[in-house]
Amino acid sequence: MAHYMNSAMNQYRQTGIAAATVETDPVRLIEMLLGGAIDRLACARGAMLRREREAKHHYLGAAISIIEHLRLVLDLKAGGELAGNLARLYDYMLGRLPAANLADDPAAVDEVIALLREIKSGWEAMPKSARPH
Repeated sequence: MAHYMNSAMNQYRQTGIAAATVETDPVRLIEMLLGGAIDRLACARGAMLRREREAKHHYLGAAISIIEHLRLVLDLKAGGELAGNLARLYDYMLGRLPAANLADDPAAVDEVIALLREIKSGWEAMPKSARPH
């Protein structure tokens, strides 16, 4: 868990978000990373609609980096079926976003945002007593 926390915290800092409580609550860190990806995708969608290519690339790249990180830090052995399902979802998203970029497809971005929101709501619903320390 310590390696995960260090790796996730570094990714979180790289996204430009900071909060002291995150260092002691891995679930909160994941929630914030998911929120950061959602925010960046919303910005990418707006840039896509305004035909601001540079901004679109920037925000999509940032969101993809966060999702890649979330995918890489999954513990497939300890997480079992849930971790496997998340890995497949993240892989799907990582395939959809480059395609959305090439096609200027805001609907594909909306689809990934909806998936991330669903994952985030699952983490937020986790009782404090069930959270890893």
